[in-house]
Amino acid sequence: MPLESSKKSFNLHYFLPYNKGEIMSEIKHIEVVPYDPNWPQQFETESAIITKALADNFIAIHHVGSTSISGLSAKPKVDIIAVVKNGAASIHCLQKAGFEYRGEWNIPFKYGFTKRNSIKVNLHVYENEHPEIECNLLFRDYLRTNASARDEYATLKKNILTDDTAFEKKTNTLFAGYTLQKGPFIRKVLRTAGFNRIRMLQCTDNTERGVAKHFRQKYFFSPHNMDDPYTWTFNHPQHKHFVLYQGTEIIGYTHIQLWLNERAAMRIIIIDESKRNRHLGGKFLALCEKWLKGKGYKSIHAKSTPTALAFYRKHGYVDMPFNNPNDHQGGPENIAVGKRL
Repeated sequence: MPLESSKKSFNLHYFLPYNKGEIMSEIKHIEVVPYDPNWPQQFETESAIITKALADNFIAIHHVGSTSISGLSAKPKVDIIAVVKNGAASIHCLQKAGFEYRGEWNIPFKYGFTKRNSIKVNLHVYENEHPEIECNLLFRDYLRTNASARDEYATLKKNILTDDTAFEKKTNTLFAGYTLQKGPFIRKVLRTAGFNRIRMLQCTDNTERGVAKHFRQKYFFSPHNMDDPYTWTFNHPQHKHFVLYQGTEIIGYTHIQLWLNERAAMRIIIIDESKRNRHLGGKFLALCEKWLKGKGYKSIHAKSTPTALAFYRKHGYVDMPFNNPNDHQGGPENIAVGKRL
């Protein structure tokens, strides 16, 4: 799988300067309480409201997260997955039912909601076959049937809360340290449970960002004997960094820059060497295009190297002016291509 561009086309003038620092905010309180036997009934109460609100759009509903696992301590917020035919169509009807729409967080094609009444709910709405459905159900079912793993998770939560960083949240991340520090355990359980789906996530924790930066340096900058000068884009709102997972292994990475006038640029797209020639690059590109289209973008643009051109052509990219809004077009050997979304 070829890279999108070369050293000459990815030059120091491509990006606007931005504050490179990471500012911490403090989370006032994270409450983890012993298992409450009322949580399943709270799920039943809320699931009836959700099912009625979704009407013909409804497919299935599941109690997930720690409150769905008997004997496990948890934050007293009931996590629910609702499976629907049309995610966008769920927004208005669930808002009318008292749920606040919160967007996708770090998961493309997720419709997230919260409700903070007498019963506190985190509602995750996905269209049928979204890989996060299986991911959550496998994790839940493994801990339901493995008491030692359940107890290990409970101990981990307790230990994390003794660390001050659990209550910190960097401005360039979506989650507090408490959530991020649970990541390695969750990945371990999913590996053991056999989760192997392809899924795209926005870079959020240190593992994802670390692999993304490794891929950038290994495949893009090291061949040109230079260090990556653009790691600051991980902190910039106009730059989106996604990783492609196969199961719990990160096998791909892409960097997209969001432009004005409903345009976006594919800056880098990489599939790890060991996973190439399996059509994964095309799948990753299609997911990026779908995500951009859902956000209202009308076109995606790239400056392709000659070796990468066949990849783009295969997936419908045609000659199209790059028109970088910063007026820096890159090296003359690269070919400007694009696609209407």
